[in-house]
Amino acid sequence: MVHDSRVSSRAASARPALEPGAEGVGVRLRRLREQAGISLSELARRANVGKATLSGLENGTRNPTLETLWSVTAALGVPITALLAGGQTGVVRGTAVEATLLQVFDDGPVTYELYRMVVPPGPAQASPAHHTGVTEHVTVFSGVLQAGPADAPLLAGPGEHISWTSDVPHRYAAVGDEPVHASLLIRYPRAASPQP
Repeated sequence: MVHDSRVSSRAASARPALEPGAEGVGVRLRRLREQAGISLSELARRANVGKATLSGLENGTRNPTLETLWSVTAALGVPITALLAGGQTGVVRGTAVEATLLQVFDDGPVTYELYRMVVPPGPAQASPAHHTGVTEHVTVFSGVLQAGPADAPLLAGPGEHISWTSDVPHRYAAVGDEPVHASLLIRYPRAASPQP
């Protein structure tokens, strides 16, 4: 059975995305925002994140959720790793996904992020739209995964691959009682400018 994210517990959805010691996210966020010429209020509006939350992130007084990081980086038109220290690997956590960043690589105008991902049985992970042209590619090693556009998710079992354009809201959920173990490759074309 696939669980809907609307029934997830408040504690799970508020789980910090980054492990302790992921310092510098706020400094990098402020630098990216200022380079884009966007005010704190405007970025909060574009990312659909509270201004106080965004201010707390920039000042290092709040540990963001994965959902907040995705929203902010999508509004800035950058990959999530733009907020992490250069080459920093580590675990990022969402409501229903735990992903370990394995590698970031650039190929001309495209950045790729490669993750090892675990999706336990339980609530679904709702992810906001990324900037235009971003795609996600998942290969499942064990378990059954339902993932893809929120309005038309795809299914994949062991040894299967699914991909979709993720510039729309999308989701991840384990089907059944077995956790999903998979690889996730996110392809980010360089955004011309932040989304209005």
